[in-house]
Amino acid sequence: MLIAILFTSLPRSKTDKTDKFTISYLTLYRSGDIMCLGGINMILYHGSDHIIEVPVYNGSKRSNDYGYGFYTTENLELAKEWACSNNGNGFANSYEADLSSLNVLNLNSSEYNILNWLAILAQHRTYWQKNSIAEEAKAYIHDNFYIDLAAYDVIIGYRADDSYFSFAQDFVSGTISLSKLSEAMRLGKLGEQIVFKSPKSFSYIRFVGAEPAEASIYYEKKLSRDKDARLAYRNAKHNPDSINELFMIDIMREGIKNGDPRLQ
Repeated sequence: MLIAILFTSLPRSKTDKTDKFTISYLTLYRSGDIMCLGGINMILYHGSDHIIEVPVYNGSKRSNDYGYGFYTTENLELAKEWACSNNGNGFANSYEADLSSLNVLNLNSSEYNILNWLAILAQHRTYWQKNSIAEEAKAYIHDNFYIDLAAYDVIIGYRADDSYFSFAQDFVSGTISLSKLSEAMRLGKLGEQIVFKSPKSFSYIRFVGAEPAEASIYYEKKLSRDKDARLAYRNAKHNPDSINELFMIDIMREGIKNGDPRLQ
């Protein structure tokens, strides 16, 4: 199957006075569960406390959402928030990425569900409730929904900051339904992150420049975004679930697996 998508990107920095947009067509070729993207001029951002002209393979923490990798976003403002996450000034590093020869796993595509994302998250996040239904549920999710990332160069999926991780733990503990978890993932408005995972993928990133990010602005924005997400989540959590909603215990008892339409 072939799909054409139009990407537009704004001028690269505030010092760029041109009125023109960079336009490129991105072509998707789907084969099984591997998506290959053709095209160039996809502009991505990485927030950091320093300028990174050459991303380093395995330079991140294993306990990040998708393990080792170089984490980027298409949202400049979010990158600036991440750059100031420790309440210090930072930079939104920008890169031009050519993904035409890379295998991409898009966890937000229709063929996957939120439990696939959760299984990967649980694999890499170090903390989990011990000696509880949550621990048994984590094992069930891993055994039935985990996707081996070794076949992929790039991963696209949710970003799980601390608020998102607490939402996921509530679901695994049986506190909220699957639909509540899906709703919660939209509350933080963190969008997607694009993670370069394989050594091969790092040769397809070209540094463009870096924009300063002031902590006095973007650390406060990060705190505000997290606060708003938690507040919206608490409000949604108190809304009653219907009797037909799926909880983690239902998924385990009924042996629900990938492909079940109730997971979409």
